[in-house]
Amino acid sequence: MAPGSSGDAPPAGDGAGEDDAIEDPESSPAIPAAALASRAAPSVLGDRSASHTPRTEREIWSLAWPVILSQALASIVSLIDMAMVGRLGRDAVAAVTYTTQYLNLAQSVLFAVGMASVALMARAIGASEPARARSAFGASFVVCGAVAGLFTAIVLLAPHGLLELLEAPPHVIAVGAGYFQLTLGSVLLLAVSITVESGFRACRNTRVAMLIALAVTVAKTVLNALLIFGVLGFPRLELVGAGLATLLSQVLAVLLFVWAARRGPHADVLRLGAADLAHAREQLRPMATVALPAVGERVVLNVAIMTYVTVLGHYGTAQVAAYGIGTRLMSFSWIPGTGFSVAAATLVGQALGAADPAGAERAGWRAARFALFVSIVLGLAFGVAREPIAHLFTSDAGVVEALGPFMLLLALAQPPMGVHFTLGGALRGAGDTWTPLIAATLGNWGFRVPIAFIASAGMQLGIVWVWAALIADHFMRAVWLTASFRRGRWKRKVGASVR
Repeated sequence: MAPGSSGDAPPAGDGAGEDDAIEDPESSPAIPAAALASRAAPSVLGDRSASHTPRTEREIWSLAWPVILSQALASIVSLIDMAMVGRLGRDAVAAVTYTTQYLNLAQSVLFAVGMASVALMARAIGASEPARARSAFGASFVVCGAVAGLFTAIVLLAPHGLLELLEAPPHVIAVGAGYFQLTLGSVLLLAVSITVESGFRACRNTRVAMLIALAVTVAKTVLNALLIFGVLGFPRLELVGAGLATLLSQVLAVLLFVWAARRGPHADVLRLGAADLAHAREQLRPMATVALPAVGERVVLNVAIMTYVTVLGHYGTAQVAAYGIGTRLMSFSWIPGTGFSVAAATLVGQALGAADPAGAERAGWRAARFALFVSIVLGLAFGVAREPIAHLFTSDAGVVEALGPFMLLLALAQPPMGVHFTLGGALRGAGDTWTPLIAATLGNWGFRVPIAFIASAGMQLGIVWVWAALIADHFMRAVWLTASFRRGRWKRKVGASVR
């Protein structure tokens, strides 16, 4: 809902960060090439010789809080959806959970292209070449549009078949097919929003995305009430209404992003013309260089999660519904890890650009310590209050019963998650996109999926053992990324091949 490289001397201030839409909250955040963005931006400020090395914890907080706020808004939308849909019954919640797996997969690819766009545009902006920045912007539109268009066509043609691939029960498919088509049919609109937001981040503007996220949150909440439950004389469309509300709120987001891009102070970079699109082909190869490792990581993560959900389906609809509610509830405790991940990526990139590898390492460890502390506090809070919180989002006793142990085990996974979110961002900021990919592969396919299959099909154990596979996954990723960051090979990856 990954990568980085090299560049010029880094600036102070806000760095590029991650696209704010929440994907599966369990997935490590998809961070754009903050290293390139942070080191290319000085020319925007009119000081190409500026040097900035992270010195204090205040810098970490100043970079993390805008992302945290935007992520919180995105999570609020997700929770509002689940709270309202939860009143329709467990079949509706399960349908939303299955649909989300495909939405996460589509977002992953679009996020990766957005990361590459940030990287290429930021380098061009730093070199005072707005025409080249617009060409990179146009290339991201071409790639995102092609990917989203193909995905949307498949979704509209085969909704039942795609749900059957996840082994969704027939009664859930019957309830959720319309919602599935409307929600995933909005991916083409989402591609436009992600692309334009990436352009704003390359220009070091994060406030636009925050304001638009707030507007979309309000619109989605109102539309949900009107269309799901038929408030104020509107037709009661139930789950289809939730899908229609998603589609309409995406339309609003696109209109706001396009309006802001054409009228704001960055219009010289974000306003595309025919010539910019004609030169977009020149940027396709460097974009692939940055984006492909990130695409690989996101696909590895999301296919593993989709496989994991099929295992949950063997235990019943209540367990799938509990997973869908639980991950959204716990996403608030993961948001700080996302913010610190962005801060780590930016500060590590700035320090390496200033030829200060010691400062880069110090920034990574400091951000990881912040994330660890915050994730422990929030994990405890959610773990202790898990049952009262569960009752706020569903009245189904079976789902509440399944949700309790899941949230408790997920609370235990918070510390390693905070660590691997943050150190993964630090490594990406240094230009190392392969180490997070390896960590995701080991954690998910070496631990999560095998443990879940063995517990379910092999040993016929209870659902708690399948939940416990999450802890093994996140612990493994934290250990691998901690060891990799401490080893320090990432310091020699500066100067990657994106030019």
